[in-house]
Order: sequence, then structure tokens, then C-alpha cells
Amino acid sequence: MATRYVGRGIRRVEDRRLVTGNGRYTDDIGAGTGALEVAFVRSPHAHARILDIDVAGALDVDGVVAVYTYEDLEGAAAEPLPILIPHPALHAGRTGYVLANGVVHHAGAAVVMVVAENRYLAEDAAAAIVVDYEVLPAVVGLDAARAATRAVHDDVPDNVAAHLLQQVGDVDAAMRTAPHRLTLDLEISRSCSMPLEGKAVHARWDPDDRSLRVYSATQAATSVRAAIAAKLGLPLPKVEVIAPDVGGGFGVKIVHPWPEEILIPLAAMRLQRPVKWTEDRREHFVSSAHERGQQQHIEVGFDDTGRILALDVQFWHDNGAYTPYGIICPIVTSTQLLGPYKPGAYRVEFRSLYTTTVIVTPYRGAGRPQGVFAMERTMDRIAQTLGLDRTAVRAANFIQPDEFPFDQGLIFQDGRPLIYDSGDYPTQLAMIKDLIGWDDFPARQAAAAAQGRLLGIGIGCYVEGTGPGPYEGAHVQVLTDGSVEVAIGLTSQGQGHQTVFAQIVADELGVPFEEVRVTTGDTRRFGHAVGTFASRAAVMSGSAVALAARAVRAKALRVAADALEASEADLEIVDGVVAVRGNPTASIGLGSVAVLSNPLRYAFDEAAKAATQFARPADPDRPPVAEGEAPGLESRDYYSPPRCTFASGMHAAIVEIDPDTSEIRIEKYCVIHDCGTLINPMIVRGQVHGGVAQGIGGALYETLDYDEHGQLRNASFMDFLMPYVTELPDTIELDHQETPSPLNPLGIKGAGEAGVIPVSAVLAAAVENATGLRITRMPLSPSELFHLRREGDTA
Repeated sequence: MATRYVGRGIRRVEDRRLVTGNGRYTDDIGAGTGALEVAFVRSPHAHARILDIDVAGALDVDGVVAVYTYEDLEGAAAEPLPILIPHPALHAGRTGYVLANGVVHHAGAAVVMVVAENRYLAEDAAAAIVVDYEVLPAVVGLDAARAATRAVHDDVPDNVAAHLLQQVGDVDAAMRTAPHRLTLDLEISRSCSMPLEGKAVHARWDPDDRSLRVYSATQAATSVRAAIAAKLGLPLPKVEVIAPDVGGGFGVKIVHPWPEEILIPLAAMRLQRPVKWTEDRREHFVSSAHERGQQQHIEVGFDDTGRILALDVQFWHDNGAYTPYGIICPIVTSTQLLGPYKPGAYRVEFRSLYTTTVIVTPYRGAGRPQGVFAMERTMDRIAQTLGLDRTAVRAANFIQPDEFPFDQGLIFQDGRPLIYDSGDYPTQLAMIKDLIGWDDFPARQAAAAAQGRLLGIGIGCYVEGTGPGPYEGAHVQVLTDGSVEVAIGLTSQGQGHQTVFAQIVADELGVPFEEVRVTTGDTRRFGHAVGTFASRAAVMSGSAVALAARAVRAKALRVAADALEASEADLEIVDGVVAVRGNPTASIGLGSVAVLSNPLRYAFDEAAKAATQFARPADPDRPPVAEGEAPGLESRDYYSPPRCTFASGMHAAIVEIDPDTSEIRIEKYCVIHDCGTLINPMIVRGQVHGGVAQGIGGALYETLDYDEHGQLRNASFMDFLMPYVTELPDTIELDHQETPSPLNPLGIKGAGEAGVIPVSAVLAAAVENATGLRITRMPLSPSELFHLRREGDTA
């Protein structure tokens, strides 16, 4: 019987190499080969006009090879960077330049690039460059942006980059007639991803072939390739981009091209030497990307059972100085806010605003944590107003299992209808209540209170759109030794792609898992792809891998049937051997099938003899390669979905508040998660655990603190607090629900971002339950909670 791999918790094949220090990251490429290195002069001001740049001091530093300012750029490289995802609502989209052109709009913007024999000399030379600035007024935070007394961009006087409204039903009428109404004002502050490895680029130019090879720590190798070709005026086939091992992405590395991904190749071409740059930690804080910052105003009308009759949401999104990634984050907030619920009428309106701070692009969750915070805080307030159990109010609003597919009546981030494909939310609620001990908690809370301890419990529900298109592809090839090579266009930043895609191929082809090798993120191997983001890898590339493997299997059966003089319908493939069912002696290995699939004139080894023209009798009326076929046992296929799949889940937590210090300790954290068919439960568990840890950081610790001048005051790990294991719960209890998606061949829904999405909402609810204080703003640090409690006691 064939071994089944999908659904098994197989250990990741890539881990041994990575945990033993044998990973190969961008900074490792060309080590010791004399590559030139780069340092940047970055603006110390949030908003300023550049009056003069004096580079004379840098040119006196021994080892400096070149110095570039905006004046040294030409052609498309001198034009603004692209808006990657245009949208009709983005009426005032603006992007920066690879080097500042006259005005800087955030502290940390690159002004001058220095190329030297090593990074130390480049940094010394950068320090010797004198830039004369005229400081302009800063616009920091949403209050300042909304007031619009100062403009970030002169031609956008109201600071509004985008304005979008979507509505389903008559919200005003439903609100007027609702038995109960309430309003909430909420806020989530800025935070950012902190991958182990920052941005990094290494470029090598071949002047004879006029080709360029670029290594980049990116989430979108094929897109970076296209951007470099466009900006540097190169034919696309002459550009190769490879993402080697990448030390975390979390969204920040989906932006492309970063200025450095143009500047480093440009320098390599001009200087005709390899050039490299690796971002340091402060650069990552002040010149990459942030996320999360929103202000929200919510009005809701509901009946006596807590069922929502009207929901009216306005929010303001801080997009920073530019909008290179469009308005994906606020669109996701506005549509994913609905979660597993079906309000009677819904209106959502947002404005995305410019500030003189670092740009905002997707970060794990990408607008969903803000949406879930808005919706789940609303659910808790409804329950409090009516004196109902918080889970009863949620249950009263659930989409029911027999209502799928369910059309929410909105347009999602992929430009397609927001139609949920599958789910069972009532069962999820029963599972999470049982896992956390919801019904028994009041007694525990009362007993703790009698001892002077503050315990609280919170719950949060979410639905996550995963696997957006437009497509992904895969190439599957059986080699003559029976092993299988798989190439996909997606990059990997720790998700376990080499393992899960091998599991799929092993099942589809009937080969041992150990015989499958997977290559990701190398445009030399696969040139058409979109990228790794939005929990799409398993849905998109997994489906493409399955389709390609099925085509290879079908061809293998055709070739083997001819060799064995048997019917294809009588054949099976088990452990890499094609055999006649019930007659294992009539068999042929897949490697031999691969040999026979490629008719040869020349026998270059012993195995190849079997495919040469005199090896066996041939039908003179049939061509060696049949019409519609191609030589070799391989296939390239693509998967393009009609719309997104929708994963879902529910989290619950019990916290204890220190009565003196207001420290928040998570006593228990539970997750119920539905990502459809589970390829590898162990890897999904790891993804969820990592997401919860990241969510806890965003809920309780990680915030970016700008002063009124646009200076980031905590741009180092001395001041930006990320949780250690000591701040995380000892265990995260997890259970799975599987409602397969009908939209793809494997029934998969995405899993990568699920863990992070509802954490802020859950912990806010738990702290509120413990203290009786209204929690309306996240992150919530112990010091902030201490002051809230003191103000509450005073009041």
C-alpha cells in the first residue's frame, strides 16, 4: 500500500541545515571574493528640503570607489518608485525615489550612497558627507494628519491619500429602528515586524553577456526581477534574482523594489564589480516599513439578543510618507472586520493619510488585527450593555454552516467578491469554550478575587482571507535515478516549503518523500510567480504543485503502459515503481520511465541506452515523441483561483494582573483553527504558535514611539521591547477544525498569519474582564495599565 504523507507531522527537512549554522543568507553570498560594500547617508529629519550635498570629504577616504546622489541617476532609475497595487480609491498616491530628490519625507530616507572596498570604509566616508537641509514642519500621527494644518506633500493639502466607502443594506434606516445603539472609539498604535535578517542585496554584472544576477532577501523574487529590469532598462531574460535562505519576512520583504534593490545592481553595472549591502538594525527601524496604526469610530445598532442590525464604521489609517503598496492594509481591515458574523446592514468608510514617518506596508496579519479589534471590542460592549454572556452575543451573529458559500456583499483586497467558501463557526465556539474552560471560569475568578488576585478571560473570533491570486505555478520533473525535482516561484522565509510541497508531490506521484527535492525563489528555475504573502503559499503553490504532479503521473502511466504492454487503467505507482495491479513482477521504476520518456540518439550512460533508437522495436508509423507531448517526464502547471479561500479561528486567554505593578501574565492561551486540509499538522502548529507569540508582542510590548519632530525614539532593541519566552505562556493549547475549501484541488486554506490576528482583541477583553476598565487602545503595556487603573481608582 502506498504511504500517505499529506496530513502527517513530518519533520522539516530544512531545519538541520539551518539550526546547525549551515544556512546560506544573502550576506553570505560571495564572502571573501572582494565584493564592494555600501553605506548610506540617511536623513536625520522627518521633513526637510535638501539645499546642498558636499561629498568632498568622502572622496578623500582611501578605499572609496564611488559616491552617488540623485543627480547621478538617469532614465527610469531617476523616476519615482512604482505604486505596486493601484486602486481607484487611491486618488493621491505618492512614492519616493531610490535616493532623495530635493525633499525628504521621513527620517531615515536615503540621500547618498557610498560604495567602498568594505563596509567600514563606506561608513567612514558617509560620515564625512555634509548635507545642508532646510527643516520643514513634521506631520506625526493621525491627529496631526487629520488636522491638516501642515501637509506632508505640497500637492496633497488634506494629507488624504485614499478614501473608500463600501456599504451593504440601508445602514441609516436600520440604525434608526434598532432597539439599542452604542458607539466606540478605538485605537491601535504603530508597530513593525522584526525579522532576524533585515533587507540585503548582492549584485553581480556580467559585462560580456550583459546579464545581471541579484541575490535579495525578498518575499517576491520574480517581482524584484521585473522591477530591476524595468528600472535599469534591461531585458527581463537578462536578469536573474535568487532569494537564498531568508531570515524571516513577515511582510516587510514583500515590498519591491526597495531602493537598495535598484541601487546595488546599478552600482554593480557601473563599476563592473560585485556589490553588496546588508541592512543594520537601526536602518531597519527607520527605513524599511511599519504597520498597524489606526483610529476607529464605530456605531452599532442591535436587538435584545445582541444580534447586530446595523454597523457603521469609520477609521483613519496612517500610511506613512508614501503608498508604494497601495491601500491593501485598510481594505483588508474594512472587509475582514466582519469576521464570522452577518450584520443586518454594514457601512465602512476609511481614509488613508500621509504622515512624515516610515512607510506602512503589510505586516503579518496585514490590517486584520485592527479589524478584529474593532469587531470583537464591539461584541464585548454589546454583551456588557445587555448583561449577556459574551459568547452568546457572538453565537447570535454567526453565519451558519448551511449558509456557505456566504457572500458578504463587499469587494475584497484581490478585487473580487468577499464570498466565504466554507466554515463551521458554532462548532468552533463550542470547541474553544471547552478548551479554555469558559463556563467554569466565573467560579475560578471569584475564588481568585477572594484571595486578592485579578483574573480575567477574553475571547476573539476571526475570518482570514487567504490564498489571493492571480496565480502560482510549479515545475515537477522525475529524473532518471527516480528522484523528483520540484521548482516553485515562491520564496521561503521559514514556512517549511521544502517539506510540505514534497509531501504533496510524494502523494500525488506515489514516490518516497525522501526522493523529492524542492527549490524556491530562484528565477533561473521558475520565472513566473507572484510572491509569498497573505497566507497563500500552500493554497496557491500547493495547488500548482499538485496539478503539475498529476500531469507527470498521467504521462508516467502512458509511457509505462507502452513499456509493459498493459492498460493504463491497470497500473499503479507505489514507492516510485509503476506496476500492474496484482502482478508486481510486471513493473518498471519511475527512473526508467523517465529514461523512456526522452527518446535519444546518443547513449551517454548505461541508463540512456534504453531510450536509444535501436534499443527496442518501434512503430514506424508513430513519431518518437507523440503529438502534444514533450520529451522528459516533467510538467509545468499553474493554479489560478476564482477568489480567496477563507480560514477562520477563535482564540481565548486567561490573564492575571499583578495588583501592584499591573504586569499582565498570560496564564492560559487556547486556539481553535480551521485552515481546511492539513498538509503537515506539526508545521501548522508551529506557524500558529509563532503567530501567537508575535501577537502577544504586538498587544503588550511592541510599539513605535515618535516624538513631535518625527524622530523615532526607540529605534533599537534597547528600547523596542520584543517578548522573550519568559513573557509567553508556558503552553499554547491548540486544536484543529477541518472544513476543506471547494475552490482548490487539495481543499487547503492558508495558515501563516492566523496566530497573530485576534491576539490584541483577546488580551484587551481579558484585561478588561479582570480590571473592569474599558480597554480601547493597544498595545497595552504594564505602565499604561497602571495609569489606567490609578485613573479609574481616582474616578
